[in-house]
Amino acid sequence: MTGIERPRTTAARHRPWPLCRRCSGIALDMGSARTRAWIAGRGVVVDVPTVTFPGSGAVHPIQRGSIIDTLECARMLQRLLTHRLPRFTRPMVIVTAPVLGGVAYRTQARTAVDVLRPHSVLTVPGARAIAVAAGADLSRPLMVVDIGAHLTEVVLLDDGDITDARRTALGTSDLDDTTTPSEIAGAVASMLTAMLRQDRSPLTVDAVHRGILLAGGGALRPEITAPLTEQLDMPLRVVPAPHTASVRGAAKLLQAAHTHPSASGPLPPAVRPR
Repeated sequence: MTGIERPRTTAARHRPWPLCRRCSGIALDMGSARTRAWIAGRGVVVDVPTVTFPGSGAVHPIQRGSIIDTLECARMLQRLLTHRLPRFTRPMVIVTAPVLGGVAYRTQARTAVDVLRPHSVLTVPGARAIAVAAGADLSRPLMVVDIGAHLTEVVLLDDGDITDARRTALGTSDLDDTTTPSEIAGAVASMLTAMLRQDRSPLTVDAVHRGILLAGGGALRPEITAPLTEQLDMPLRVVPAPHTASVRGAAKLLQAAHTHPSASGPLPPAVRPR
């Protein structure tokens, strides 16, 4: 893997964060409601609403798990992060992505992140980042439920790879007089039930018996988790600090990438930021 600022000579040993001041990396989770970023050596330094103010009112560049305004998304990242990075460095950036966001989301995310002048950009499924944050054994089948503000995903992982996924454009921000917590719980239960009915392999059953990993802001809402527990005859495991699990998992992946043996050898000089 390339993309890490390293010593100029191949003989010099690579030093892990936070001792290597010339190394720079960002783990980024851009949600419809909030954007969270982890910067090497500083921890989670950004946890703010996903909104910009270009002069004509508030703009929400990400909606329902889709980037609808790439330019404003880039401006938001520039405002939030460029002044927090070491000067004259080109960071490696790991961005979490909705599992069913497709090529379009990953392409738009890379375009927006380009404002940070990264040396390399990697996108990882949010469900996998959540599993990493939880310290889950990825060699076994695992079911992840991520209940966000505007999007809810149910994902089946096998050996870390996505084998099945469902989503609904429904989340905690939709709770009002017409959308109840039980409806969100019911949507999750319906997606899980559909997976169990359609899967012809034992993967889904094994993952369910192991315990469903629950993350996202919705995992902090007992009015959602309680009816979900009632509707499902399945064990549930809430990830610690579930609302930040995605960015924390991305941070672990970033640290692992930085210390990988392939992260050695010279790189071209960093580009001076404009």
